[in-house]
Amino acid sequence: MKLILLGPPGAGKGTQAQELERRHHLIQLSTGDMLRATIASGSELGKEVKGIVESGALVPDEIMIRMISERIAQPDCNNGFILDGFPRTTAQAEALDKMLSEKGLKLDHVIEMSVDADVLAHRIGGRYSCAKCGAGYHDEFQKPGVDGLCDHCGSQEFSRRADDKPETVKARLEAYEKQTAPLLPYYRERGQLRSVDAMASIEDVTQEIERIVAVG
Repeated sequence: MKLILLGPPGAGKGTQAQELERRHHLIQLSTGDMLRATIASGSELGKEVKGIVESGALVPDEIMIRMISERIAQPDCNNGFILDGFPRTTAQAEALDKMLSEKGLKLDHVIEMSVDADVLAHRIGGRYSCAKCGAGYHDEFQKPGVDGLCDHCGSQEFSRRADDKPETVKARLEAYEKQTAPLLPYYRERGQLRSVDAMASIEDVTQEIERIVAVG
């Protein structure tokens, strides 16, 4: 099974990818993780990628495709994979389709995790964590049992990520919509795009994704 998960920051892609990995023995392929692993490998491609990253330049699409091609050829991907963070443009989607076709493969589904931007900004904006043990909380949905005390370690110190501020989240969502919008008609025309309501509960989103992948 070959899948792509599309969705903005905070839509729950990571959570659902973990469920798909567990239920279907797939491998989640994050472009960031792949870049780091490729550099760490010390291969010729790794050296090339390292030079590009250290120069501050963007890794060209052609190299990203080569990196993905090498990764999905590894034995742990025999049962399938989930691409997270790629493609981001129509050109990348076309290059990915071409590479897969050359391997005799094709994507089974592209799953869009649809969100309400205002609600999601509120949801993410309320997140904070224990500065000592990292336990996660929310101003509205998941407060500590005792106000001001971490349930797990008793610390009174908490922190918020700078990029979780509502205004920052909205800017990230707008950038995502602008960047990803062209991908939706591309995959819709190919009959591969499916959409789920990512604002529903985690369990409901999981069930909806399971109904999609069960079609094959």
